[in-house]
Amino acid sequence: MVAYEYYWRDAIKGYQLAGILPERRKYLKRITQESIMRLGKKFFGDYADIDNILFIRITIDKTTGEIPRAQEIGVTP
Repeated sequence: MVAYEYYWRDAIKGYQLAGILPERRKYLKRITQESIMRLGKKFFGDYADIDNILFIRITIDKTTGEIPRAQEIGVTP
């Protein structure tokens, strides 16, 4: 399952994980960076500074619910 990890940039702590939202659209061709950021803006609220938010597209294993990380699949960061 495709999902997005949203990170909020804190001036002191750096980027902090804010949340994970699943992709629910059936038509994947409609997905754009702008539409993903609009989804994040709904998550953060209308007053969020969109310049301090970033997202990473991830895949969640449907059977276990786990998110494989680079070190877990043999890729060194």
